[in-house]
Amino acid sequence: MEANSKILLESGTNELEIVEFRIDEVDAKGNVVPCYFGVNVAKVREIIRLPNLRKVVNAHPAVCGMIKLREQVITLIDLSRSLNKNTDGIAADRVIVLEFNRIVVGMLVHSVSRIYRISWENVEPPVKAIHDANITGVVKMEDRIILILDFEKIVSELSFGEALSRPSDELLANAPLNRSEKTILVADDSRFIRSTISSSLREAGYQVLEAENGEDAWEQVTSLRDRAAQQGSPISQLLNLVITDIEMPRMDGLHLTALIRKESMLDEMPVVLFSSLATDDNKAKWKNLGANDILTKPDLPNLVERADSLVH
Repeated sequence: MEANSKILLESGTNELEIVEFRIDEVDAKGNVVPCYFGVNVAKVREIIRLPNLRKVVNAHPAVCGMIKLREQVITLIDLSRSLNKNTDGIAADRVIVLEFNRIVVGMLVHSVSRIYRISWENVEPPVKAIHDANITGVVKMEDRIILILDFEKIVSELSFGEALSRPSDELLANAPLNRSEKTILVADDSRFIRSTISSSLREAGYQVLEAENGEDAWEQVTSLRDRAAQQGSPISQLLNLVITDIEMPRMDGLHLTALIRKESMLDEMPVVLFSSLATDDNKAKWKNLGANDILTKPDLPNLVERADSLVH
């Protein structure tokens, strides 16, 4: 599992592998309704049976407690509570151990079925009928729908990490350039993360465009490229930096980066990858694909300074 994930992360094939799991719920008539969810294999450290659990005093209702995983003690989240599912009488005994944004956390679920390898093209953005902000993608199988969850948002709301701080007054007052003349495109399927990044950049003075996924971002980039070509001006007159997530429906950030690097008119465009999967190993691979910088959530307070160093 780990070897395949590394191949996908370094190749820019626009593919991913997801672990499918279930959180069943009880409907108004008392029937058990299976609900299917997915998580990128690259986030999964391991899957275990529920070990001995130690309760935590005054914890969030969705926090079951702490478990010991070999020599490490980690927090266990009851995912059914985070998603507001009625699971009365349904036992959950599987734990998916996730690692992202430099944290390790366990997710308590009802069952884990299998791994699927799919193209990001087959991961659709949530339809308007799905109003759950915890969902970032929909995978349509023959007999069911798998919902891809925004684990960054779920964990952040449980106060595992600090929200992005506003730029300091000193940073706002001492900008090394006129940020109002610079435009940054932010691509992220998580409304929570996209809004967080965009708000910080706008407060610092940057012009910000937003894209919900890699395909949307590529359409915006190529539209600006074509407009610049018609005007006989460099793309930097219209766009100065792309900040992109990696895990996105329709097209992932690695494929987006590869497409940008293949275009002669865009080859000088700075690209920053923002990803919860940014380990030291992955950072080296992604820079080989053409990324100028890689950020993860703990780096976000320095986002404006990093942007200042890359825009021209």
